[in-house]
Amino acid sequence: MAVACSIRVRGVVQGVGFRPFVYRLARAHTLNGWVLNGEAGVEIHLEGAKTGLEAFVQGLKTEPPPAASIVEIQVEPAEPIGLREFTIRTSEHRAHPTVRISPDLPVCGECLKELFDPADPRYLYPYINCTNCGPRYTVLLGLPYDRPNTTMNQWLLDDYCAQEYSDPDNRRFHAQPVACPACGPGYYLHSHHEGAAGTAESIRRAAEILQGGGVLAVKGLGGYHLACDARNPAAVTALRERKYRKEKPFAVMVRDIETARSLVELKPEADQLLNSTARPIVLSLATVELHGVAPGNHELGVMLPYTPLHHLLFAAGAPEVLVMTSANRSSEPLAYEDEDALQRLSGIADSFLIGQRPIARRVDDSVVREGAFGPMILRRARGYAPGAVASLPVDGPILALGADLKNAITLVVDGQAFVSQHIGDLDHYQSRRAFQETIEDMISMYEIPLDQLLVVHDCHPQYVSTAHAAALGVPLTHAVQHHRAHIASVVAERGEWTKRVVGLSFDGTGYGDDGFIWGGEIFAGSVQEGFQRVAHLRPAVLAGGDAASHYPVQAAAGFLSQVDSLPDLFAAPFNFPERYRVALELVDKNVRTFATTSVGRLFDAAAALLGFTREVTFEGQAAIWLEQLACRAAFAEPYLFPFVKSELDFRPLLLAMAQDRIRGRDASEIARAFQLGIARGVCEAVSEICRDEGLDTVVLSGGVFQNELLLMDLKSGLERIPAQVWTNHAVPPNDGGISLGQATLAGFGRFDDLTISGAGE
Repeated sequence: MAVACSIRVRGVVQGVGFRPFVYRLARAHTLNGWVLNGEAGVEIHLEGAKTGLEAFVQGLKTEPPPAASIVEIQVEPAEPIGLREFTIRTSEHRAHPTVRISPDLPVCGECLKELFDPADPRYLYPYINCTNCGPRYTVLLGLPYDRPNTTMNQWLLDDYCAQEYSDPDNRRFHAQPVACPACGPGYYLHSHHEGAAGTAESIRRAAEILQGGGVLAVKGLGGYHLACDARNPAAVTALRERKYRKEKPFAVMVRDIETARSLVELKPEADQLLNSTARPIVLSLATVELHGVAPGNHELGVMLPYTPLHHLLFAAGAPEVLVMTSANRSSEPLAYEDEDALQRLSGIADSFLIGQRPIARRVDDSVVREGAFGPMILRRARGYAPGAVASLPVDGPILALGADLKNAITLVVDGQAFVSQHIGDLDHYQSRRAFQETIEDMISMYEIPLDQLLVVHDCHPQYVSTAHAAALGVPLTHAVQHHRAHIASVVAERGEWTKRVVGLSFDGTGYGDDGFIWGGEIFAGSVQEGFQRVAHLRPAVLAGGDAASHYPVQAAAGFLSQVDSLPDLFAAPFNFPERYRVALELVDKNVRTFATTSVGRLFDAAAALLGFTREVTFEGQAAIWLEQLACRAAFAEPYLFPFVKSELDFRPLLLAMAQDRIRGRDASEIARAFQLGIARGVCEAVSEICRDEGLDTVVLSGGVFQNELLLMDLKSGLERIPAQVWTNHAVPPNDGGISLGQATLAGFGRFDDLTISGAGE
């Protein structure tokens, strides 16, 4: 006797070969019915023997496609209607979508084998893909994920591709971007000096340009890269000069994993990240120096080829180690549209390798590191975005706009928190355009009317994102304090809404409840009840406000003015510049100064004492330089960083550094003693707060916790308390994770509107 059931599957189940998988699974168990893409995921109706239905559900759980990620399977009884076959039905569109969108996937092994098989119709075809690999998010124009809703909609399938697309036993069955050289897009070389006819010849010439020391703009999955030979110092220098990127490290793409191992120390965890389906840039300890690629940095960012085009370039003779950096000028967003790329990159690239398939949205490469507490995402983009990172117990949709640095936004739909790709810093016009486009893109993708959104933003009254929230004109707009959002982002990943924790939120800057520039905050509480500030770094002042973040000696003035018995910092070995004297005068006169508790600026002050007295050329450079210096020393007795009356007192710490510098102690040992002192002082503070509050869980978030050496020291110290430690894994600890925390606190009604109201008066 036939029975029937209705099944709903939620998760990343569209664009990953899930319907073909369901089709084959149903046929294997002699079941009739249908499958389709719905707004929330995949919907299935089955009829047949009870044993067959049970086996089908078990297979659904244990044998899904490799790129699928199932969150929930709902099975309900249904009435048999006498179906005599199993079919894939046209996608339905009844309400606004809530389905999880698949990130882009790296080319799979089967497609690679075909790519280099002369007998295969897709031999050397740079857009080869199947249901297990290829573009997803970067070609998607709307939901559900069907070919008419992708940027492949202008290319009609020829008979060969149509036959594979319609064959349930073929891995290209309903592979939406499927194409071949006869019916799909190609690549062409654009150059002021020459042109190349045809895809294969264009790729061959592009490889020659790279081999000859040229700079090539390459259109990839989510935008253009600027590429050059990483082992050619002249090529790397030319790229830096043209891109106006003075010292910030470049990432490299290597031909294969063996080449990666020849450049960096690949521990098993890092190896796993490098080969994961996200194919991110992985930061690892460099074992050789590539001149000019990552100057003054002991880490190198390495990634493997992830598109067919990358493999074709290497096979055509491109150097086995390529600088592969975002195609933009410094501080601008990634170029992803052909005309814009040709205009903005014309003075940087010698030639352009342009693909004909349009890119739906710009998506950078992701950056990750295997750290003391597990994998840490430093930039969340290709391979991860726009995946859901948390499930919140809320009903209505929420749009969280993030911060102005390392911006990413979060949209909560049906309780699922979807975090966008990395957008960047909003101090540049092009970045602000990208910010607005991403907002419009996400809310249109999920078809959320503006007037139904709860919009949340940072408390800073002068943030671009704050102004944009007001300009949206929605009825519900609220503010969430920056550092509480950092802590909430970690808790959201865990889904522990009532768990009371001690939260450390350390970064460079954030608008505090009192109007001060916070950045060294310790909270106690939970998402449900809110986070109360229970301790912080001893306040200092910043001369010139935000400008101090660009000049470590300017940041140092407000800290060192509180330290007694300092040596002459204008004399050797310090040799502070005139800018420090000007900053001290501002501090003394209390003119253009702003109170701060920023640990990020404390690290800048320490870097200045050890010799970093010039302007930084990228955000966080002085602190990174200090960490690199500290890594050269095996161990040093930590300096004193006392916790007194709910304040971490930096004065003994900085005085000890200055005195040791005068004594001629090695700078790396001083840097190590500083970092160990920070860790010991923090652990003592946490121990006291945990004891007083009766807590056993510590949360670490904020840009300062990108410092891997500090995390290692904290891990050692916190194990002795003992306390369990939570850190970010799904979103970055820097401001790229802020929007998730904002959305989380907003979902529980934890707003800080009074702060922004007072600041705006």
